[in-house]
Amino acid sequence: MYDFISIGEMLIDFTPCGVSEGGAPLYQPNPGGAPANAACVMAKLGRKAAFIGKVGADVFGASCKKALEDAGCDSRYLVFSETLGTTLAFVTLSPDGNRDFSFYRNHTTADVSLSPADIPAEAYGGAKIFHFGSVSLTQNPSRSTVLAAVKRAKGQGALISYDPNYRVPLWRSPKQAKAAILEGLPLCDMLKISDEEQRFLFDDLPEDAVGELLHSQYGIALAVITKAKNGCTAYLNGKRYDSPAYDVKTVDTTGAGDSFWAGLLLRLLESGKQLDMLSDSEVAGMLQFANAVGSLVTAKKGAIAAVPSREEIEACIREGKVL
Repeated sequence: MYDFISIGEMLIDFTPCGVSEGGAPLYQPNPGGAPANAACVMAKLGRKAAFIGKVGADVFGASCKKALEDAGCDSRYLVFSETLGTTLAFVTLSPDGNRDFSFYRNHTTADVSLSPADIPAEAYGGAKIFHFGSVSLTQNPSRSTVLAAVKRAKGQGALISYDPNYRVPLWRSPKQAKAAILEGLPLCDMLKISDEEQRFLFDDLPEDAVGELLHSQYGIALAVITKAKNGCTAYLNGKRYDSPAYDVKTVDTTGAGDSFWAGLLLRLLESGKQLDMLSDSEVAGMLQFANAVGSLVTAKKGAIAAVPSREEIEACIREGKVL
């Protein structure tokens, strides 16, 4: 059995790495994609993880497979399309390390063509945690494939994890995006949303009211709202928990949220407990560890390549330089 399986997009992030002699921007290709990032964090930090997705049978797809395997993540469910290319994203970084994306992704790229025939039956029931995001919900057949896979994994006993990971350019309209993202909420046991996504989905509803709504209306046991340099707020067992981010020199925020979430889920797995059995100190420790992972990832470029070691995470927590 796997500790963690994620499903969705894997792509190449082209990250700025300087300028040419003529002044043109230079880019470094880094394998990424939110579900793949999370699986690689899990694997790098010692858990048995796998990724389900589709890439092109091209140099970029080969790079994705190598990145999974270098991280120790099982790549057996990575499918190669002979006719469609790997999705590409060009990342623009602001001086403070925040990023914007320009995507080369549509019906002619491989990840959106993921179909039920691409997924072996054993993949659905082989995980303690099954994770998905909303990028794969932008269009069919990946949308229906992912939702069906999530329902099947849930029916076989997996805890369902969901990260909406809203990327504006990939949707036809905000209305379409909101409807699709909300459709995923009743399927999950654990949810991570950013403060921007919270405002997008729930308008002016106060944060604590959102936390209550996610539990009462959607049945979500654990909801975490991430706030970049302001850390995070979690809602679990009727309680609110706040935890600060760590003070690091931010270079690139790509993959920080994915790494944060994987770090939190890692600590949940290590506890060996059900969500409703966690003590206050255990929840606080989970959030502290997750914030350390997410903060450290921003200190390097790329997502998978920036995942810190356990020793680096523990050193960050010991030093305790929070924002």
